[in-house]
Amino acid sequence: MIKYNDEVYGTVLIEEPVILAVMNSAAMRRLAGVQQHGISGLIGLTNPITRREHSIGAMLLVRRLGASLQEQLAALLHDVSHTAFSHVIDYVFDGHNSQSYHDEMKESYLSGTDIPAVLAAYGFDWHDFLDESRYSLLEQPSPALCADRLDYFLRDGPGLGLMTADQIRWALSHLIVHDGRIGVDNLDAARWLGDTYMAADRASWANFQEVGLYELTAQAILLALEKEILVEADIWGTDAPAWARLQNTADPEIQAIVSLIRPETRFAWDEEKPDFRISTKLRTIDPDVQVGGAFRPLSTLDAEFGRRRLNYLNTHSGKWPMRIIR
Repeated sequence: MIKYNDEVYGTVLIEEPVILAVMNSAAMRRLAGVQQHGISGLIGLTNPITRREHSIGAMLLVRRLGASLQEQLAALLHDVSHTAFSHVIDYVFDGHNSQSYHDEMKESYLSGTDIPAVLAAYGFDWHDFLDESRYSLLEQPSPALCADRLDYFLRDGPGLGLMTADQIRWALSHLIVHDGRIGVDNLDAARWLGDTYMAADRASWANFQEVGLYELTAQAILLALEKEILVEADIWGTDAPAWARLQNTADPEIQAIVSLIRPETRFAWDEEKPDFRISTKLRTIDPDVQVGGAFRPLSTLDAEFGRRRLNYLNTHSGKWPMRIIR
């Protein structure tokens, strides 16, 4: 058993042998070298939170909410197939809006790792963890609450200046489970979750500067793959070696792009002379609130929140004309 110290949930005793074995697998250890925020985490623009931290956090959250051992394992493994640079790879392969490359590649990636053998040693079939929709606490269609969304939100929030430890504890205290889904038992908590989640999207996940840096990094990666400066194995490794290859190449075309990938680079909205037009995934939630014996989306209880959410989505959707300020 271990006492795991987590930034969000505190100290948790973990003693299930299969969970400990999966946490110690090579595939899960790799995630300690993959930044949740891709290039922005790597260059210091955002806090360095890893996919391993988030994956363990999602497991701890479903565990806190009474999940089965199988769902805890599903949560632990849900991001195991993220590549180096995380969602930057979606920009490389033109998946800006869905950002689902890691899901699409999960089966083929997992089949070549030590995870199938680790799970089999404890009587589990790795195929049972491929379809995350089977695990209703871990994953729900947007904009419902789920452990994946909640954990990366609560993990990112303090570094973005959007929440305190006390607010996190307060929000967690109002989470409940109804018919296998996560909701809240308090209208104020639901409003705080919905509005603060939107603020996090503006501040980081769909931030204008971060989207621009993601696109530049994707351009550099794509060129490096075409010129065999990077190979597929680099993509399925960790951030630092792949980034070093990009930084150290003598290729002038790649170097011209890499020189712009820094926190100081700024972007302007320019309809006339954009360097590129890019859309990105917009993230919002509409938390279910317990009313009587039923769950109802916050937007049906608070029309003003519903208008704020729809206005955010409507005003930020579409391709953004972005010019690099040189």
